[in-house]
Amino acid sequence: MSQPDVVLPPDLWTRPRIAAALATCDMATVIEGVREARGWSQGDLARAVDYSQSWVSRVVNGQQSLTVSQVQDLARRLAIPLHLIRFADDPHRGGLDQKGVDDTRRRDFGRVVAAGALVTTVSPSHPPARDGAPHPVNETTAPALRSITGGQRRMDATSSARHLLPSAVAHVHLSEQMLAHSRGTPFFTELSAAASEASGFAAWLHADQGDMGSARMHYRTAVVRARQAGMRLLDVYMLGSLAAFEIDTAEDPELGLGLVREAEHVLGPAAHPTARAWLNCVAALAHAGTGDHSAAAQALSRADREVTRPGNADPPWPWVFAFDEAKVAGYRALVGVRLSQPHDARAAFDEAFGAASPSVKQSAVLQVELARAHAEAGDVDEAFRLAQEALTTGILFGSERVIGRVRTFRRRYRGPRARCVDALDDRLTSLMTGLPAVG
Repeated sequence: MSQPDVVLPPDLWTRPRIAAALATCDMATVIEGVREARGWSQGDLARAVDYSQSWVSRVVNGQQSLTVSQVQDLARRLAIPLHLIRFADDPHRGGLDQKGVDDTRRRDFGRVVAAGALVTTVSPSHPPARDGAPHPVNETTAPALRSITGGQRRMDATSSARHLLPSAVAHVHLSEQMLAHSRGTPFFTELSAAASEASGFAAWLHADQGDMGSARMHYRTAVVRARQAGMRLLDVYMLGSLAAFEIDTAEDPELGLGLVREAEHVLGPAAHPTARAWLNCVAALAHAGTGDHSAAAQALSRADREVTRPGNADPPWPWVFAFDEAKVAGYRALVGVRLSQPHDARAAFDEAFGAASPSVKQSAVLQVELARAHAEAGDVDEAFRLAQEALTTGILFGSERVIGRVRTFRRRYRGPRARCVDALDDRLTSLMTGLPAVG
């Protein structure tokens, strides 16, 4: 007899068989695990996902390959956390259709998440403190860990990610150790949140250095820890950050949009305007990446409404600064670039830069986007001047993210040759060879 209202066990996703299946996108095993946990028949499962029973039978028997959109649809209908799913090496075992995902990226995802599984479940085997010895965690532990993360974030504005990474990764390990010691204590929730923040920052640094695999692993851990803490806004923040990474850095807007939808589900309809404005902007960027002009415009309109709400002036943790009109303008500019609307993009960039002072590295990223808008508008000299400035910042801070954006800008430029184009080519060549630029 079916049990459609049975709640999934909270540890289902960390059980070895299901965790391994999630890490390789073995949807046959994941779906069958959900069916068993709910006590459903295969017919109940087919009705729940709104597919035919014969199709469902082929999926659970590993005879039906799935597209990315089908995986996302099944995850939504079965309440499978999308951020835990990654692409499989073997597309014939209930994984993704070969046409949907690049093989190299699929292998990368599988390796990274398999490695991430090592840090996403707190081990209960740590021995308790010896009689008479102080317990390794107390009420000061979580604030101390969060203070360290805060200090590292402040240093990111003026320091190379390469220099910050060793200490940030060590801090993640320390946070995980303290979290393991906190199991069964009143400090477990706070330490889960502290570990989430530490992993989120490590992910940001890895992304800046171009290490996509490590960035994904740490973002995934940050989401798991936030959910473990039971802090809805932190959960949304880390999911949204992972979505933004997939959209903007990994250039996978479809996956990013799926993560945004999961974050929207977690956030709920009655949430703080800062969170809603930010998430709508991330959604707009995803829609722009898929070429959906209308959906992107609607998401930006929703963000505009949210930032005018009175409560937005007092942002909730983990947001530090209010998400204001200038920040929405920045996203509008990025959307304009991706939708090949250079004049709209340049106007939005003027609004964003005129009212806000982003960090040096973030300014460089925006400069490259603005360079794209100028190039599309035919202003080649200004476009390459901005690209040169961004490249200087990228070299100064050792930011592979910025340098990579400049390379991508140059690769996509199809306009006429000019002295400014040759000058950028010389610098990029010099950067690769280590030889002085010509002239």
